[in-house]
Amino acid sequence: MSDKNNLSAIERIKTASDGLRGSIEQSLQDEITGAIREDDTAVIKFHGMYQQDDRDRRDERSEKKLDRLYTFMIRLRLPGGFISAKKWIAANEIAHDNSTGVIKITTRQTIQLHGLIKSKVRPTIQSFHEANLDSIATCGDINRNVACSSHPGESPLHAQVFAYADKISTLLMPKTKAYYEIWLEDEKIAEKKEEEIDPLYQDRYLPRKFKIGIAIPPNNDVDLFTNDLGLIAIIENNELKGFNIAIGGGLSTTHGNAQTYARLGTVIGFADTEEKVLKTIYEVLTVQRDFGNRSDRKLARLKYTLDNMGVDKYREEVESRTGFKLEPARPYEFTQRSDRYGWMQNKAGLWYYTLFIENGRVLDDEKLALKTALLEVARTDKSNFLFTSNQNMIISDVADADKETINEILARFKILEHTDAASNARKNSIACVALPTCPLALAEGQRYMPTLISKIEPILAKYQLNDEDIIMRMTGCPNGCARPYAAEIGFVGTAPGHYNLHIGGDNEGERLNTLYKESLDETAILNELDGLFAAFKTERKEKESFGDFSYRKYVATV
Repeated sequence: MSDKNNLSAIERIKTASDGLRGSIEQSLQDEITGAIREDDTAVIKFHGMYQQDDRDRRDERSEKKLDRLYTFMIRLRLPGGFISAKKWIAANEIAHDNSTGVIKITTRQTIQLHGLIKSKVRPTIQSFHEANLDSIATCGDINRNVACSSHPGESPLHAQVFAYADKISTLLMPKTKAYYEIWLEDEKIAEKKEEEIDPLYQDRYLPRKFKIGIAIPPNNDVDLFTNDLGLIAIIENNELKGFNIAIGGGLSTTHGNAQTYARLGTVIGFADTEEKVLKTIYEVLTVQRDFGNRSDRKLARLKYTLDNMGVDKYREEVESRTGFKLEPARPYEFTQRSDRYGWMQNKAGLWYYTLFIENGRVLDDEKLALKTALLEVARTDKSNFLFTSNQNMIISDVADADKETINEILARFKILEHTDAASNARKNSIACVALPTCPLALAEGQRYMPTLISKIEPILAKYQLNDEDIIMRMTGCPNGCARPYAAEIGFVGTAPGHYNLHIGGDNEGERLNTLYKESLDETAILNELDGLFAAFKTERKEKESFGDFSYRKYVATV
């Protein structure tokens, strides 16, 4: 069990927070600063938001002896990334009224808004509530938004598999009513009611955040093994037989701390019924709750608990709590992890259009009126929307008779042209938010990645590699939000304008990459890639991916 006498500061804040209430009410009433109290910055994460500030303006405001320009980021709970047209319209209006106006699609198939000032947080959550949306449990030491293979074209049984995302999300919701009291101004509970007692999270919650993904082979579009827990759908003879269960994935590391590392999940067995699947998931969380590291948050994710206990012991502990043994894992194969761009029709005759959204940023700019186009699509009320784990959007559930209406809007706003024109390298790239809002960022992410891709594309063309599906990802720090360690080429920020270069991950998401060169600036990155692509062009085996080639030539031989 975790050492109860050596708890981190965050652990003490959680248990003293009165069911995640903290002193948030008092913080909101303080008009002297745009920030909230220090302890409350940890508590509000469980309500789905982070306190941030505009780092681009820190120096300017400091010179004027002004407080930092504090704002808040808020993230929605959308299991599997589904949102109706009506809710998308509401999200647009709320973003316009209360935030920067940009809607950010995350790598966990939800959306977040940035730039909310303190006085706008409660109105934002109340507006979300009116639209039947919420931000409960999308941040903090708790189960996050449950991801799932997004495209119905993955299987005729997609809907059956997809339903698990909502079931799991509901199962793992916290019991506290603090969210409703603080933000929706429900009547405060004078004494803790029996219904608020939480047998899963208790009063201490998990040692660290927890992520769950569901994949339908052969497409690993959710990067299943990067999750704390992953479900692999086993479909045989057009019947869902159950799920293989993988645990212990996680990518966050810390520069200079050898105790931290990226890890892919380990398959521990198979469960054949919904009851067994949900019970196993629940007890995987309780084991992590009871055995996870509550002293050092850098070592608190499930991956460290699993490695400290050992896979067999962890599985045995889960099985002792569920009352049944997991069956041996069933065979499966992943062959790709990309989105299905363009129009596709499912078995039921409905149409789905996947459009490319660079780094998940939905906005209107001088190149593309993307936000306006999607709003016009939503206002037809002839579709729904799905978000992918690669930060893209699927216009979904379009009837055959309505396809032309939607297609005309996409053509008129040049969305079709935009998606078709994007290179494979660009479509396969994702980046985290990083600067200016993320307090952990050491370098740029989403603001720089498009520029870097524009400089990499000519190098690929030089070696006739334009059609290769090379997966490149960038983060502004080593925490891995854009999953750079699971890319064929990963860029991890070390300082302004400098990145570690990682290579050798596979195309299917079943092998991590390896640090190749440290702290490179742009010129050095492009020079290194030029040499790598030249070697790939001349020395690759038939149909060998770049990840497999670079692993064979530069990693496996070390």
